[in-house]
Amino acid sequence: MDFFTPVGLPSGLPPLVQADNLLLMGSCFATNMGSLLVDAKFHPDINPFGVLYNPLSISAALREVVAGKAYKEEDLFFFRECWHSPMHHGDFSSPLMEETLQRINARLLAAHECIHQLDCLMLTFGTSWVYEQKITGHVVANCHKQPESVFIRRRLSVQEIVSDYISLFSGLIARNPKLKVILTVSPIRHIRDGMHANQLSKATLLLAIDQLQASFPEHVSYFPAYELLLDELRDYRFYADDMVHPSPQAVRYVWEKFVQTCFSEDALEIMQESENINKALSHKPFHPESEEYKRFLGQIVLKIDRLNQKYPYLDFQNEKEICHIRLKQ
Repeated sequence: MDFFTPVGLPSGLPPLVQADNLLLMGSCFATNMGSLLVDAKFHPDINPFGVLYNPLSISAALREVVAGKAYKEEDLFFFRECWHSPMHHGDFSSPLMEETLQRINARLLAAHECIHQLDCLMLTFGTSWVYEQKITGHVVANCHKQPESVFIRRRLSVQEIVSDYISLFSGLIARNPKLKVILTVSPIRHIRDGMHANQLSKATLLLAIDQLQASFPEHVSYFPAYELLLDELRDYRFYADDMVHPSPQAVRYVWEKFVQTCFSEDALEIMQESENINKALSHKPFHPESEEYKRFLGQIVLKIDRLNQKYPYLDFQNEKEICHIRLKQ
């Protein structure tokens, strides 16, 4: 018997390998996926501006990455004893202006150096609601708990998003014709205005993505993370305690579907071998000083060396150091 309606996974998404240059930007769901990619031996750049929720802030951040912008004092503001950037998450804020600028510019420079060599750009839209500064009319990425009176809150239109991203993607693809873009909608619910408003917001994002796919059929794909949680895992036990964010189990479920859809055969082999190595290293021996355990560690090192010969771009430095430290004990 079938107890749920399965979500059809898309075909034709770019097959990812660990050697690919990846950039992930968007909501905290993008951060979750990025962390799992790191565990699978990818080397993605994850949210160089911190968590971003709305499409206009994500596109503005990407344009600053492309331009190689260097932030200066006039790009920051001081509020509640910290220096902030309206384009960045609070993780970049600091009581010292110089420290805030250093954090921002270091991440921007690293992202800028790789932007035109990307194999895949993964963007996760969280909400179509935005906050515009009343004085400048600029959409901010983060309000940093400033009074609502300094902003105008509104919902983006489908056409507003589409027009912005047609311009953005056209420029990126012109510079990098091999670029593949994977768009997702975050399953995290934004329920401040109620469930109906949240659904309208998500619908706006979905309609915009549909038009972008039609405009760039060879480059832009959609992965149904939102539908997987709402349709296949439609139960509150798959949410965290706040009833808004997906539970770790739900994130893992969506991740497994992503792996099934987007990983190449080589990527799957590497991920499996990496998991086996880490499981072996997590094993606690009864006699760590024994020759038997040292032979066991030596076999792990040999397995890593064989993987590195087959896939030179893999980084097992941390695992090898653990083995060498234990061998000397």
